[in-house]
Amino acid sequence: MSVSVAVIIVNYGTADLTQIAAESVLAREHSGHHVSLHIVDNGSPGNDAEQIERWWREHPWRDRITLYLETENHGFGRGNNVVLQALARAEAQPDFVMLLNPDARLENQAIALLVDCIQEDPKRAVVGSGVSYDDGEPASAAYRFPGIISEVSGAINFGPIARLTRGWQVAIGAEAPSGPVDWVSGAGLLARFSALQTVDFFDPIYFLYFEEVDLMYRLKQAGFDIWYLRESRVIHAKGAATGVSARGDRIRERRPGYWYDSWYHFFRRNRGWLVAMVAAVGWISGALINIVISGLRRQPRHCPEYFFTDFFRHVLKPLLTGKTPQA
Repeated sequence: MSVSVAVIIVNYGTADLTQIAAESVLAREHSGHHVSLHIVDNGSPGNDAEQIERWWREHPWRDRITLYLETENHGFGRGNNVVLQALARAEAQPDFVMLLNPDARLENQAIALLVDCIQEDPKRAVVGSGVSYDDGEPASAAYRFPGIISEVSGAINFGPIARLTRGWQVAIGAEAPSGPVDWVSGAGLLARFSALQTVDFFDPIYFLYFEEVDLMYRLKQAGFDIWYLRESRVIHAKGAATGVSARGDRIRERRPGYWYDSWYHFFRRNRGWLVAMVAAVGWISGALINIVISGLRRQPRHCPEYFFTDFFRHVLKPLLTGKTPQA
């Protein structure tokens, strides 16, 4: 049975990649499903908005494309909310929405495969695609929710500890099989629109990072399931749109303050003050242990630059004072 799918792409400073992502959607038939495209320019610097609008005006299928030319950068979640809230106000809502990163593109009939999977069970709220990088390297796209053990283990970054805590690590791994998971990559996922309405879309407190984790945490709390479908394929230039890479080569660069703000919001709101505080102290302790281990092994330490200063300002201080950081 044919269904309607609204694909959302939120652009910030990557107009060329956004057009490639959009064309990968428009070039496919999606097994007869009605697919519309919604592109948000998130107040990009330069001439991104003009470039995307010019591309749209000249496109033969512009009637399938809706543009949202914003004057400020809302971040990922709020940028998607611009479209989600507009769709909620429309006379007819789509059956599903697909979130596609501007630096990602469909590799196969990804949307049709995701639709088939999500329709197998009405409890499935989100199904995520398998992801690989431009060079063909597979990427992690299926995850567990972060917790105390994952944060401590990740901060220590020591092989024997990582092996002991494998079952608690956030990333399940690039070879994760299709099936139920805690959350999936926001690079390419399909969501049931009615389920998103149930949890009131993305929490606007997040600017970047953890917003999709929070969304799927709330969906699971509401009784829905999250599914990973590795057969649905998306190619992703990880970090091209955000400037933060997960491939490990840039892990020690200083993280933006809003990354720590988002970590705080996720743990404080969803896990409570006590778990957030224990996870925070555990992360700091793990980072200190890593410095000792790295020194003994004559290796670079694992934590990002200015970690202790930034973590105190954006996480520990709000936990101790109760003053919530604002994105």
